[in-house]
Formats: sequence, C-alpha cells, structure tokens
Amino acid sequence: MSFSAPPPASGEPYVLSASLDNARHLSSLLRAVHFQDHATCFATASGLRVTVEDAKCIQANAFIQAEIFQEFAVQEESVMFRINLSVLLDCLTIFGTSSLPGTSTALRMCYRGYGYPLMLFLEEGGVVTVCKINTQEPEDLLDFDFCSTKVVNKIILQSEGLREAFAELDMTSEVLQITMSPDKPYFRLSTFGNAGSAHLDYPRDSDLMEAFHCNQTQTNRYKISLLKPSTKALALSCKVSIRTDAQGFLSLQYMIRNEDGQICFVEYYCCPDENITEAEL
Repeated sequence: MSFSAPPPASGEPYVLSASLDNARHLSSLLRAVHFQDHATCFATASGLRVTVEDAKCIQANAFIQAEIFQEFAVQEESVMFRINLSVLLDCLTIFGTSSLPGTSTALRMCYRGYGYPLMLFLEEGGVVTVCKINTQEPEDLLDFDFCSTKVVNKIILQSEGLREAFAELDMTSEVLQITMSPDKPYFRLSTFGNAGSAHLDYPRDSDLMEAFHCNQTQTNRYKISLLKPSTKALALSCKVSIRTDAQGFLSLQYMIRNEDGQICFVEYYCCPDENITEAEL
C-alpha cells in the first residue's frame, strides 16, 4: 500500500521524493554496501546511487533505478547528501527485517534540500512511523574512472561459482590473487594462508562462465579485508561481472534480482594491493 507524505511545513517543495510498496527492496541493497557507518546518496532522474568508501582503497555503489520505485521525483539536476547508513537501515527495518507472508512495509522518502533531514514515512498494517535522519555535507568521492574503453579483461560468472570459491579459499590469507588470461589458466583465484598456497581455476568453457573477454594476462593481488564486504552483495546476486583495467583496479558488479523480479546492481571497486613480479608467479 502506497501513501502520501504531508507537504513540507515551510511550503518549500521536496527536491527528492520517492515511494516504495516494499521497503525491503531498498534495505536489502543497502545492506550489501553497509561496511562503514556513513554513505553518500546521489539522486538523479535515472535513480538513486548510494556510495560507501573505506581507506581510499575500496568503493561500493548500490544502484536503485527509478523504475524500481512506485514514485521517484527529483526536482533538480542532481541531489547529493551524506547520511548515517546504519541509522537509515535501522529506520527502514523498524517493523522488523522479515514481515509476515503477504505483508510488507511501505515507504515514502522525502528530502527538502541542503541542511534538511531525510524524512522517512513507513507504514505497515495501518501503523505509520515517521523518521527524520540528519544529513551532512557530502565529501569528495573517489573517481576510479572505470569506463568500458579502459577495461582490459572482463568475465561474467554465475554467482554460485564465486560463492563456492569464497567458501573454499583460505581466508587466513592476507590477499586474494586474481589471474585473468586469454590462455590457461584463464581465470584463477589464489590465496596464500597458514595452510599454504591454494588455487582455484575456472576454464573458459565452464558452465559457470557466461562471458569471457580477456585481452592480456594479468595477475593482481587485493587485500582480502577489502574484498570481504563484497560477499554481502555476492550472497544476494545471480551473476557477477569481474573487470580489470591496465592498472589492475578491480570492478565487481553484482546483478541482484529482488522479490518482484526487478534487476538492480551493486558494484565494488578495489585498488590492487601490490605489483607482482615474475619471480613470485
């Protein structure tokens, strides 16, 4: 059930207003990028992007297209603010994280502009809760400049293949080494933990491999501590696109299908940990 928020008391229009029949569509995606307390929200006519960063080494973006919402209106070219993501998630799940069958929490979200709080109106079973969350001035975000023309290697895997890999690999290793190559081993994940080295290879004709576009052999290492948060998105996803550029920066794009069959995306960017010399391979 959708409902309308009251007009702003000051008479000023909302620069952002959105409504969802099921708040879980938003909260589940936000949990997939919730590894720091604060996030930057960026809204345009095409939808909402929520960005979380850590240590200038990793960035996660949750994309919620305008079509996912029952209503989505942005009165300016773009609207941007910083918010406490932990508080936002607590508010979105104020009626509990799992509703009874056939029931859901309806959401209306409104923002009047710079200096004003984000207003949430949540309704379930005839009960309405109003939350006001203070917003902050957004900070400068990292620009990984990951355009398609700079991508050197790209593969698309069914997510179950990567989930199995993360379950099998030795997570006592400080780094995850990723090898992508037009020749064998094609796609290899390696760890170097307490039990020694472990490698997991995926042939290019594997049933789990949906696309394979590798132009050159690359081997890069990434801190497992930085990649671990992305497993939240992996758990929700059905497919994952793995891309690297010439500098070894990593893009993990997760395709997530919500309860209504709609498609959303969560993307993680990660800096390489160190250069690998031929002697180490």
